[in-house]
Amino acid sequence: MRTRLLGSAGSTEVGAIGLGLMTFDQSGSQPREQLLATVRAALDAGVTLFDSADAYGPGEEKGVDAQGENERLIAGLLDELGVRDQVLLATKGGHVRTDGGGWDVDSSAAHLHHAVDASLGRLGVEQIALWQHHRPDPKVPYAEVIGTLKEIADSGKVARVGLSNADPEQIRAAHHVLGDALVSVQNQFSPAFRSSAPEIEVCDELGLAFLPWSPLGGLGSAKELAEKHPAFASVAAARGVSAQQVALAWELAQSPYVIPIPGAKRPESITDSAAAAEIELTDEELAALDAS
Repeated sequence: MRTRLLGSAGSTEVGAIGLGLMTFDQSGSQPREQLLATVRAALDAGVTLFDSADAYGPGEEKGVDAQGENERLIAGLLDELGVRDQVLLATKGGHVRTDGGGWDVDSSAAHLHHAVDASLGRLGVEQIALWQHHRPDPKVPYAEVIGTLKEIADSGKVARVGLSNADPEQIRAAHHVLGDALVSVQNQFSPAFRSSAPEIEVCDELGLAFLPWSPLGGLGSAKELAEKHPAFASVAAARGVSAQQVALAWELAQSPYVIPIPGAKRPESITDSAAAAEIELTDEELAALDAS
C-alpha cells in the first residue's frame, strides 16, 4: 500500500488507509477468530495505523465494562498474532462511559493524566505511539486542555499527540503550543458529511495528518447510494470497484495529509477499503464527486 506521513515532522509513515476499531468487540456477533482474521487481512493489505480509544466498548448493557475494553481487546489480538511491531497503535482519552453504557466527556487535567496512565497499562506499552484528545469538554476551557496536552507530550508517556473533533481555531491554538508534538486531527468526514473541509485545509497548511472518522458513513444501501450519491455510484460502476473504495479514494484526493480510518469487522471489509489507496481518480471524476 502507498504510505503517508503522520504529521510533517520526522519521517513516520503509515499506510494511506488505516483501521478504526470502534466497532471491534466480542459481544457475540464477532467471534475472536473473525477479529483475528480481520487484523491479519489489514496487515496483509498494508494497513498499519490502528485507531482505538479508552471509551470504546460495547457498554454495560452487554455485560461488559466499556471503559478500556477496546484497548484490552486490540492489545490481546496483536499479542496473539505477534504483530505488535507492524502496527502504529493510536488511542484517545477524554471521552468517558457512564452507567448503562452512555457517553460523557471529562477533560480535566486530573482525568486526562489518569487516562494516559490507564491506557499505557491496558495496551501494555511504555509509550503510546499516538494519543489523541477525544472531544472538547464544555466544562473546561480549550486553552486549559491544550496546557494539559503539553504536559502529557512533555512527560514522554506518548510519542505523538493528536486532536479529535476540533475546529480550525482549536487546531491552530494547539499547534502554537504543542509544535511538532502535534501530528494529527481526527474529525468526521465522508461524502455525506463534508463540514470538516475547513479543518482539512488547516491540516494541509500546518502539515498535520487528517484522519477522517466514519469515512464511509451515510453511503447506505445500493438504492440509497444511487439516490443520495449518484456520482459515487456512477464512478464505482464505471471502474468496476465498490462505492466504498471510490469514497475513500475521493477523501485521499482531498489532501496528501488525509488518512481515512474506516471501521471493519470482517476481513473482506478492510481488504476492500485498503484497495482504495491504489485508485487514482481523474480530474473529471473528482469534479463530479465534489459537486455531488
